[in-house]
Amino acid sequence: MEDGDGAGRWDGLCSRDANLREVALEGLQQLVLSLTEKAGPTNGRPPPPSLGPAGDLDHNLVRLLRLSRRCPFSDVRDKCGAILQAVQEMGVRIPRALGQGPSEFIPEKEILQLGREDAETRIVFIEAFATLGRLDNITLLMGFHPRYLDSFLKTQHYLMQMDGPLPYHYRHYIAIMAAAQHQCSYLVNLHVNDFLQVGGDPKWLAGLDSAPRKLQTLSEMNKILAHRPWLITKDHIEKLLKAEEHGWSLAELVHVVVLLTHYHSLASFTYGCGINPEIHCDGGHTFRLPSVGSCYVCDFNGNNAIDDLLNGQGGSGQSTETVCEVEALMEKMKLLQECRDEEEASQEEMATRFEREKAESLYVATTEGEESVDTRDVSRHFEDPSYGYKEFPRQDEQTVPTFRAQDYTWEDHGYSLVNRLYPDVGQLLDEKFQIVYNLTYNTMAMHKDVDTSMLRRAIWNYIHCMFGIRYDDYDYGEINQLLDWNFKAYIKTVVCSPVKTTNQMYDGFWRRFKHSEKIHVNLLLMEARMQAELLYALTAITRYLT
Repeated sequence: MEDGDGAGRWDGLCSRDANLREVALEGLQQLVLSLTEKAGPTNGRPPPPSLGPAGDLDHNLVRLLRLSRRCPFSDVRDKCGAILQAVQEMGVRIPRALGQGPSEFIPEKEILQLGREDAETRIVFIEAFATLGRLDNITLLMGFHPRYLDSFLKTQHYLMQMDGPLPYHYRHYIAIMAAAQHQCSYLVNLHVNDFLQVGGDPKWLAGLDSAPRKLQTLSEMNKILAHRPWLITKDHIEKLLKAEEHGWSLAELVHVVVLLTHYHSLASFTYGCGINPEIHCDGGHTFRLPSVGSCYVCDFNGNNAIDDLLNGQGGSGQSTETVCEVEALMEKMKLLQECRDEEEASQEEMATRFEREKAESLYVATTEGEESVDTRDVSRHFEDPSYGYKEFPRQDEQTVPTFRAQDYTWEDHGYSLVNRLYPDVGQLLDEKFQIVYNLTYNTMAMHKDVDTSMLRRAIWNYIHCMFGIRYDDYDYGEINQLLDWNFKAYIKTVVCSPVKTTNQMYDGFWRRFKHSEKIHVNLLLMEARMQAELLYALTAITRYLT
């Protein structure tokens, strides 16, 4: 897990062998209780975080809190909770978690509860915990879709932890740069910890100016891919490959591109699902007692009694309007399928509908956040904060040509280029794209046996349309029929300006659908966005090579 005193004990908690976990837990209990005795009672005050044994104790108590709430093994959860209780009884204040579960948008009781997950999900959770030493909030939400989660974790594990062109500390620093480009402090904090754990130089974390010049050269590609990927050209590629002593190899650059696009899109998922800070990170815990006015009632299992009461009062009824929303959408899908069977639009008409949809997307505004986001802690990791999303040019002012998907596809071109320069990654990415694109349970809200392929394709193609990518064989008139204005605004915000996503926006689309279905939507948004960025970057690399 992490380095430091008792590292072996912490590592033992990740074992699939219950006996080894028991030995590790006993050793951990002895370590923590010994530190508690040295620190002495705090008389209700949190101990100074940087003073000798007290500082070590704080660090260990926070890790215990995380494991008591976020571990797939019940013996570890229970024992860690018991150790925290024992420390509290010795007169030392213990930390408590902030926030209500993994997501700000989804009540904790409606998210998969550890110990109650199905066998398939449990296997994936255990694998994630054994590999990473943690079960993070992203994993818990993706757990609604275990087949996708398994593919996602395998891909991310390969990118970050297996042999590859880039050194391990470079990988995590690039992840920090990519996440910071979208002001995603959640991902930045995770990878700051991981960067230090693999031996990264803490001085680099002072800001991009303190990192090696070779990493600094990625700044322009990072911002363009994040906000206007259609502007990437072979000149950008040549500049990175021929930067003398600071240049990148072709294999390294492909690894860089995959990492940047992975973490840009993961930032979209993080904001789109309202992911809360991890318990062990800044903003995820506190040693302060809750104020009386907050009326916060919480047990070691993370159940908030007040929220449960409030949710119980407000969440049981569904208006007729939201029920009709589902039926209306299903009826539109049925009518569109009938129209498909009866007639097929000409290529000219299909092109016109694409341009019309692309133009209309310009008028779908991304909603401003309810509160301004404090970016001081992450802005040092990227340059030019003023550079942001700008719509793909309209046809009448087009300085960049429409990207015709048939001219450069992921399946025929991008996949083979990635696999040639970074073996096996093309295969992993392709499997992930295929799984999420075809993922279905044949349900819509309360309805079963529904073919949702038309709806999934509309979501995917709308995202690519916003990025100027056109499929000749797709009728873009379907998008306006299937995606209403609220849904389009949510999609555009999550994909293009994720930091502006709000709880109100999440609640405002598909109000009758389940949270698992909305998470499915976010998986589609994330992967469609990643593929769009990849297509532009890989096209530029291909043009450089030819």
